[in-house]
Amino acid sequence: MIDHVCLIIPPSLFLLDERVFMSLGILKVAAVLEQEGVTVELLDLSGVSNYEEALAAHLEISPAQCFGLTATTPQMPAATSIHRTIRRLRPTARIILGGPHATLVCAAAKHERKRSVIGRAARAVKQLTGMFDVLVAGDGEFAVLEALQEAPAGIIDGDDPRSQRFLTHAALERLPFPARHLVDVSSYRFSIDGTRALSMIAQLGCPFGCGFCGGRTSPSLRRIRTRSPEHIVNEMVHLYQAYGVTGFMLYDDELNVNPKMVSLMSLIANTQQRLGIEFRLRGFIKAELFTDEQAGAMYEAGFRWILVGFESAHPRILDNIQKQATREENARCMDIARRHHLKVKALMSLGHPGESEETVQATRDWLVETGPDDFDATVITTYPGTPYFDEAVETSPGTWTYTCRGSQDRLHSVEVDYRHVAEYYKGAPGNYTAFVYTDYLTSGRLVELRDELETDVRAKLALPFNPADPGLRYEHSMGQGSLPPFILRASSPSTMRAGNRTLRILPSR
Repeated sequence: MIDHVCLIIPPSLFLLDERVFMSLGILKVAAVLEQEGVTVELLDLSGVSNYEEALAAHLEISPAQCFGLTATTPQMPAATSIHRTIRRLRPTARIILGGPHATLVCAAAKHERKRSVIGRAARAVKQLTGMFDVLVAGDGEFAVLEALQEAPAGIIDGDDPRSQRFLTHAALERLPFPARHLVDVSSYRFSIDGTRALSMIAQLGCPFGCGFCGGRTSPSLRRIRTRSPEHIVNEMVHLYQAYGVTGFMLYDDELNVNPKMVSLMSLIANTQQRLGIEFRLRGFIKAELFTDEQAGAMYEAGFRWILVGFESAHPRILDNIQKQATREENARCMDIARRHHLKVKALMSLGHPGESEETVQATRDWLVETGPDDFDATVITTYPGTPYFDEAVETSPGTWTYTCRGSQDRLHSVEVDYRHVAEYYKGAPGNYTAFVYTDYLTSGRLVELRDELETDVRAKLALPFNPADPGLRYEHSMGQGSLPPFILRASSPSTMRAGNRTLRILPSR
C-alpha cells in the first residue's frame, strides 16, 4: 500500500470568501490514513487565486507520488486544472478523485442503469475515469485504503450499503475526529453572534426526496447515520480544549431527524455547566418536524440561530419539489422559533418546475409577511445526483427536461460540462447565471426576479444586503457544501510564495 499521500482541496472560486468552513470530509479521510500509518500532506488551495502556481511550487518539494482530491461539482473546473498540473509535472503519479461530485455522478449513473438508460451521467463517469486513476464514490474513510493498494479498481464504491466500506452507526462512532491539526485552524473566520466558531458534522444523511437536492439516489447521502450524544459532545469538548472555540456550526442536513436530538441538546447544556463555559451553536432543522420541545432544548444548549430550507412559499412549488412541508407548517416553524428566541435564516430557491412570476411573488410576499432574521435566495442548479438531473430526458440537442409526475410542470436545463464550466453557479448577488428555465420564465428572467426579490425583501425587512459575516453566504441548500485556507503540513517546516502571500508549510506533529 502507498504510504505517503498528498491530499488536496481545490479552491472554491464561486464563493465570496473561501476561508470560512474547513473541509471536514477530506480531514476525516486524512485522520483514518494517519491512523493506518500513512504519511499525509494536506494542501488546501482555497483562497489562493494563483493556485496552479502554488501547486507547482509544492510539487517541486513534495516526495508524494499519490494525490487525492476532493471536489464538489462547482469545484470541478479548479480540480480539472489541478489534475492537469499534476499530470504535467508528475506524469506517473496516481491521482484519486473523491468527494461530492464523484459520489453524485456515480450515483446518477447507477440510476440510469436501473432505468436501462445510457445518458449524460454515464458520459460524465467515463470522462472522470479517463482523467483520474481512481474514483472514490460515497463514504471515503475506508474506501481510500483500497485506492492506495497496488492495483486498485478504477471506481471504488463506498456508496453501497452492502459493502464494508459503507459507514454504519457503529463505524461512524469509531472513526477518529477529523484531522484538523493538518490545517491552520486559526485562519478560519466564522462566528456565531460574535463567538468564534468551528464547523462539525454530528450525523450523516438526509432521508427526504427534494427534487433539487443532490444525493437523493445515493445511500451515503440519503441514509441517516448518527453518533451518540456523548460522542458528539466529546468532539465539542475536544475543539474547546484544543482550539479554544466555544462556537459550533453543526453542518448536518437536518438536526431534528435525529430521534435523540433533545437528549443531545440536554447533554450539551449540562456539559457547559460542568465546564463553566457558554457555547453558541447554529444548525439546520426541518420545518414540519420542528417542535416547541426541540426549540426550547436548542436554546438551552446555546443555539441562537437556526437555518431552514423553506425554498418556496407557493403550494404548487412546494408540491412539485416534494418538500413535504406546507406554507402553513413553514409559518408555524417561524412562530415556534420566535417563541424560544431563536433567529431564523430562511433558505429560499427559485427556478423549480412550474416557477412563474406568480410563484416568485408568493415567496417574496411570504418573506415580508413572516420576517425572517436573514435569508438567502438562490437560483437552483441541476447538479448530478439530483432528481432534476437524474430523471431528466433530452428533449432537444443539449437541452434536458425534468417533468413532475403529478402536475406535469417542467424544468429545462442546458447541458453543462462540469469539468470546465464554472459560470453555472455564482454565489455573489448580482453575478448569478442561470442554466435552467421553466415553461413560464426564461433563464434571464429568473435571474432578474431573484435579484429583485433580494433587493425588495431586504429593503422591506431592513436587512443588510451584504451580511457582515461572509460565512452566511454559503448556507445554501442544494446538497453542495462550501470548503475552505491554503496550508500545507508536511514532515518539515518551510515556506514558499504565491503572489504576494507567504504560504506556510508546517510540521503535522
